[in-house]
Amino acid sequence: MTGIALLGAGIFAREEHLPAIEASPAFTLKAVYSRSQKSAEALAAAAANASAVGIYFDSPSVPGKSLDDLLARADVAAVIIALPILTQPAVVQKALAAGKHVLSEKPVAGDLNSANQLLAWYSNLGSAAPIWAVAENFRFVTSLNYAAEQVKKIGGSVTTFRLQMNSFVEPDNKYFNTEWRKTPSYQGGFLLDGGVHFVAGLRLLLAAAGQQITQLVGFSALLEERLLPVDTIHAVALTQDGKSGSIGISFGTEFKSGLEVEIVTTKGAVTWNPRGVKAVTKGADGKKVEEEKVFGYDSGVKGEVVAFGQAIEAGKPDPRQTPLEALRDLEILQGLLESGAGGAVVQKIAA
Repeated sequence: MTGIALLGAGIFAREEHLPAIEASPAFTLKAVYSRSQKSAEALAAAAANASAVGIYFDSPSVPGKSLDDLLARADVAAVIIALPILTQPAVVQKALAAGKHVLSEKPVAGDLNSANQLLAWYSNLGSAAPIWAVAENFRFVTSLNYAAEQVKKIGGSVTTFRLQMNSFVEPDNKYFNTEWRKTPSYQGGFLLDGGVHFVAGLRLLLAAAGQQITQLVGFSALLEERLLPVDTIHAVALTQDGKSGSIGISFGTEFKSGLEVEIVTTKGAVTWNPRGVKAVTKGADGKKVEEEKVFGYDSGVKGEVVAFGQAIEAGKPDPRQTPLEALRDLEILQGLLESGAGGAVVQKIAA
């Protein structure tokens, strides 16, 4: 088994990454790191093999416990990084430079400029570089992958598409009450941190139909003052074939909630939500046929950690986890934000 360290002791690291590591046949947890000693100790204590987990944190007064000390361990070959958005790129670079395989949480960086710089640096490491995978768990959600299979099965040419996500971040929301999210110093606030998931889901289903977004235009708004800098975007997007669809993402709609992605083609339609997939086609008699499949909750995190382990074993990244794939998610999300900030300025999206 590969020795792995978990860098970051926040909510998602505790509730998703730690169980995923422990469920994976590829990894054994060797160490944890957090900026605070208390958080690192709490995360280590939650591990099944707590007594064998090394604890590392930021404290110049305690020698041998720094992140550099952790990365110097020969028995740690890989790390999962789940740190605040603007902190993460430097730690990704540090871990890769230390020769560790990296699975870093989305987004790939806080903005396209930072992401492109990091990708260029990684490219310069050459073919002998450790694997750098970017975690986008939506690409591993069972129901979403089933929906992609249905889009391929139905076939036809895309006529339109829709992404609609509405939710309301309550003042006592556990994610909102992390300091770096409550007072974000990065673009988009929750729209960047959470919205990139939904963009990835839309891209996955459009790709199943052979399409990708090449242009978009949108309006943004701040509906809840505490969700700075913006919490809502409504946009129209175009594919390379000139087919238009809509994107609506809001974290500030108290009386409307739900998540759906829909792909409509000349042969039928597929609608996905986290709990189910509905496909509509025409039968041989010309009448509409509806099929629906229900799914249980699946975050996709266990699947992405398994894929990371398999990538290390194979010596090449899983195509769903490449930094370039994550960059394309970020490009669309940043395009939405910039279009909205400019009062509906058309944004070109690179192929």
